[in-house]
Amino acid sequence: MTTATIDLVVRTRTRRTQRRRVVMAILAVLILVVVATSLMVGHTFYPPGDVLRVILGEEVEGASFTVGVLRLPRVALAVVAGCCFGLGGSTFQTLLRNPLASPDIIGISLGASAAAAFGIVVLGLGQAEVAAFAILAGLGVALVVYGLSFRSGVVGTRLILIGIGMAAMLESAIAYILSKASEWDLQAALRWLAGSLNGATWGEVLPVVVALAVVGPLLLSRGSDLGAMRLGDDTAAGLGVRVERTRLLVIIAAVALIAFATSAAGPIAFVAFLSGPIAARVVGPGGSPLLPAAFVGILLVLVGDLCGQWLFASRYPVGVVTGVLGAPYLVYLIVRSNRTGASL
Repeated sequence: MTTATIDLVVRTRTRRTQRRRVVMAILAVLILVVVATSLMVGHTFYPPGDVLRVILGEEVEGASFTVGVLRLPRVALAVVAGCCFGLGGSTFQTLLRNPLASPDIIGISLGASAAAAFGIVVLGLGQAEVAAFAILAGLGVALVVYGLSFRSGVVGTRLILIGIGMAAMLESAIAYILSKASEWDLQAALRWLAGSLNGATWGEVLPVVVALAVVGPLLLSRGSDLGAMRLGDDTAAGLGVRVERTRLLVIIAAVALIAFATSAAGPIAFVAFLSGPIAARVVGPGGSPLLPAAFVGILLVLVGDLCGQWLFASRYPVGVVTGVLGAPYLVYLIVRSNRTGASL
């Protein structure tokens, strides 16, 4: 390798690193701006000073309840749930080398949703029990899809197709459960299934924070292994990656994040699906896409919730807003794949 070639490689890597740092800094600033806006804006506007005093634990008339009890848990849930969806979705897409390999598409989110609907309508479970039921169901569906797609290893296309079939069955199950629901249970189930941050409490936020604190670093630490696996299982194995063990570990970890986030906020549509591709587009090639996707996921949920509350004449759950954003991208992705002759 000549000196000129080495210099070119070094300059390219330096530019990519600088771009990544700049984009991450911009995303962090945007997140802080939207968080501040969400805490200040509402039926009553509170200036930044009052919001900061509430966060620091001071008693501020009016703001202590509105900001501290209503807005702050909602924003905190948006941040941690968005991070979980972005990180989990990007992990699946990176691992299986396919943008369609998202928990939204392959049935994992629907598994948690079906369990929650069953728990609310049929079993009459409370909020905490529904959350636990949804977590277990999400993990169970992921293991079933993984097991059915395993044949001398896991092929991304096979897993996606099996996941899509599982998602179709779960959607039918949800429709049947809702058709048998009473009016009150139907409203509760639909509110949860839409993906909403309404009525968020610290009791809902805390389990997601714990899951993110435990599982998030594990996934981020596997970024280099996932990067090697994008080159193919044989190449990754040649580089020293224990392919099947790593694949199973990161799938369980990613599913845990998705399940915990879904149990608290519902299946916020397409955040897991959109975060990875958007992050890859703005950050550019090189480096792990996991952390940028987590930042994009946070931003999508925060902006979607803010728009759903105040941008339209009526209020909409955050899942409705993100669904409107994600559905056209899914159609575009499928059309582009057909035109280029690519497989799923």
